Amino acid sequence: MDEKEIQAFDELAKLSISDDSLGTAGAASSLDKENINVVFIGHVDAGKSTLGGQLLYLTGMVDKRTLEKFEKESKELNRESWYLSWALDTSEEERHKGITVECGRAHFETDKRRFTILDAPGHKNFVPSMISGAAQSDVAVLVISARKGEFETGFEKGGQTREHAMLVKTLGVKRLIVVINKMDEPSVGWAKERWDECIDKLTPFLRQTGFNLKTEVEFIPISGLKGYNIKEPIPQGMCPWYTGPTLLGFLDSMPSIERRLDAPLLMPVSGKYREMGTMVTGKIESGQVKRGQNVLVMPNRHQAEVLGIYIEETEVKSAKSGDNVRLRLKGVEEEDVATGFVVCDPIRPIKAATTFQAQLVILQIKNIIAPGFKAVLHIHTCSEEITIASLEYTIDRKTQEKSSKKPMFVRQNESVVATIECGGTICLEAASDCDPLGRFTLRDEGRTIAVGKVLKVYATDETNAS
Repeated sequence: MDEKEIQAFDELAKLSISDDSLGTAGAASSLDKENINVVFIGHVDAGKSTLGGQLLYLTGMVDKRTLEKFEKESKELNRESWYLSWALDTSEEERHKGITVECGRAHFETDKRRFTILDAPGHKNFVPSMISGAAQSDVAVLVISARKGEFETGFEKGGQTREHAMLVKTLGVKRLIVVINKMDEPSVGWAKERWDECIDKLTPFLRQTGFNLKTEVEFIPISGLKGYNIKEPIPQGMCPWYTGPTLLGFLDSMPSIERRLDAPLLMPVSGKYREMGTMVTGKIESGQVKRGQNVLVMPNRHQAEVLGIYIEETEVKSAKSGDNVRLRLKGVEEEDVATGFVVCDPIRPIKAATTFQAQLVILQIKNIIAPGFKAVLHIHTCSEEITIASLEYTIDRKTQEKSSKKPMFVRQNESVVATIECGGTICLEAASDCDPLGRFTLRDEGRTIAVGKVLKVYATDETNAS
């Protein structure tokens, strides 16, 4: 960094933004509201982006004129039903193909809460992007198409409904809202029989995945395209058998998310760019951050100062666990930061290691997993090639009893404790210390083959001792 840039940094810190102009949580009173991070998941074409666009419109975040512009442009491409999704799908590739490629991001608010939408790709080729979005979320909205044939395609093997639900549970998402979309479609016609059929097929799978159906799952029928049952109830007489909440009504009435406010600062980096210095984006998983605070960027141990904090488009004095933020850092170059790094407290930094012990549940593999098996690890916003170094013991999934001998290999549906070696140094914590930074997935050949939790991090030096 040259002298002019350093001078610009110092001037920026002293600029017209006085403490009086920034509230403790932000300049706008809306930033005082609890923030909930919501990821939309589900099979391709289930209507995730359309629902996201409808939410933005119904909450006033996208005006009618903008939507009319999108509608006109989509008609010119013979894609009339896609215009709502364009509020989230902003790239030309996404608009022309009608699929979400990257994890879109937007914001809306209700009287009680602020929400950050993460619109995850539904196509199986973009599952890694979906994992990154889910890792930053508190609530998942699983969008199911009720249209004949589409529900079956998404839920059967090869569809993304099952994999997405399993991934968000593994990644620590606290609550699942299952919206049965396209209920107004002519082949469905708000029929209770089709609703019951979808629910009856989904519930055993969700229970098996680990969701508590009474406390963690809610089913809501909607029409994303028409906006029915999103903000306002379904018109009288159209769906007399449903008396539950609207989608926004349920999002507003959920219990508050428990946050790790008093824990050390931990913010996995989901993106970076240069704008009057180095900007990093991410969700604060624990602790708090203040303007002027000294932080450590791990695993490369670069010390930095927080010059600015931004929530949505507003600069704020501080942010806390649960907030999606952008941080302007002084003292670190853009090339010194990568997705999967973690901004943390210099006094109590996150562990950084190349080896750790974990418990794995093997989901679907062609043959067996034995020492030497290679896969790609996805943990918080980080992805890294790994090798199964050794298998320590298996765990009976019913009795939780440990085997007395080291297994030579494991098969599908088995649970095993293994030692894992990474291709490079990564940031992680034991799941018992910080769940969001200790749960992960393993993928191989385009499929999720295992889910796991970190049990122990093997230190590379004394400061990182477990």
